[in-house]
Amino acid sequence: MQIAVIGTGYVGLVSGACLAHVGWNVTCLDRDSYKISKLREGIMPIYEPGLEQIVNDSVAAGTLTFSDSPFDAIKGADIILIAVGTPTDPVTGKTDLSYIEGAVRDCAPFLKAHAILVTKSTVPVGTGDFIKQTLTSLHPDIPFSIASNPEFLREGCAVSDCLKPDRIVIGSDDNHAKDRLAKLYEPFTRQGYPLVITHLRSAEMIKYAANSFLAMKISFINEIANLCDVTGASIADVAYGIGLDPRIGSTHLKPGPGYGGSCFPKDTISFSHFAREHQHPLTLIEATIKANHHHQHHLVNKIIQQCGGNLQGKIIAVWGLTFKAQTDDMRDSASLVIIPELIRHGATIHAYDPQGMAHAKTMLPASVHFGTSPFDVATDADAIVIITEWPEFYAVDLTQLRSIMKHPLLIDLRNGFKRQTMVQGGFNYMCIGEGATQ
Repeated sequence: MQIAVIGTGYVGLVSGACLAHVGWNVTCLDRDSYKISKLREGIMPIYEPGLEQIVNDSVAAGTLTFSDSPFDAIKGADIILIAVGTPTDPVTGKTDLSYIEGAVRDCAPFLKAHAILVTKSTVPVGTGDFIKQTLTSLHPDIPFSIASNPEFLREGCAVSDCLKPDRIVIGSDDNHAKDRLAKLYEPFTRQGYPLVITHLRSAEMIKYAANSFLAMKISFINEIANLCDVTGASIADVAYGIGLDPRIGSTHLKPGPGYGGSCFPKDTISFSHFAREHQHPLTLIEATIKANHHHQHHLVNKIIQQCGGNLQGKIIAVWGLTFKAQTDDMRDSASLVIIPELIRHGATIHAYDPQGMAHAKTMLPASVHFGTSPFDVATDADAIVIITEWPEFYAVDLTQLRSIMKHPLLIDLRNGFKRQTMVQGGFNYMCIGEGATQ
């Protein structure tokens, strides 16, 4: 089978490269000619561990190519994976399907008979039917199939997630599509990775439900952590104790500065909007969105409190800007909320991130000073705030760090240090759900 992937973002590029890696012939299509030219040179548009290697290996093997021409990419494709953006309107909450529609219109003139159009993008339930109607109106005489194959990739470990999936979901109301997509994923299913074959709308629902549930777990543990702070309980012990229950599970139970990235924020908003359109409000998801927003502003207040209640004239070193470690993705990162608020209260911000500063410079206030290392931005700082859990932050020489700071205050929004270690190192240490040392 010949595979075409429309879109070379996180989902499209990783999915295309991994399918090529297991032996399928894949062409990744993007209208951005500059991005395609860089990919042909082996230059990745995103930072994702392992991606450059698997792309270059697949190109060298002859199974992966890149194109900015719909004709070249689509004309012989048996399966077309649509992996374009589906942004959410921040005011209305409605999902913008214009990129999906554009991809379908690009495909239509060049589709071969019995080709399968597959949405990998996260889309509202019923989008597959919209694609079918659109394509039928454009190309009424050619037989085709529609399917949904949602992705479950975590930024920072997307290549591993793609090659070792915890499940593969195929949704279609067409047996031809189900059979061919099951064949596509045989290199994975024969290794024992689970395959879920269901209806088109069920597959679309699975993706939204999964992301919303995980976002809800994050907001839940952050609220419990804030309660631990005022009651003397330890969130580490609480999370461990409840996570041992197999009905709950231990994942997504570590407190932090709230969820962000390309999926959870937009998907929870879109899902709640979609539900209200169908007169069935998802009140738990709506509460999750509000809780995440409230938590980030609560952390700003905690930082101000730990700095003596006044940030005027104080230098705050911020370690980590991306929404999580091992990515350069700044989308909906907690830093985009916390840093402007700290500046509004009078702080001078010195910030560092191993991968995200190029994007951060276009998204944060112009007054932010970007440093070259954790120690660079910590020099003469009144406090350090860790927003992103990059491993290098937790491997620093604490004695050296203490010696260059104006005041030994470290506010760890990822709970990465051990309290005893920080106290012995002479730091005032605040994390989430464990109180603070003075």
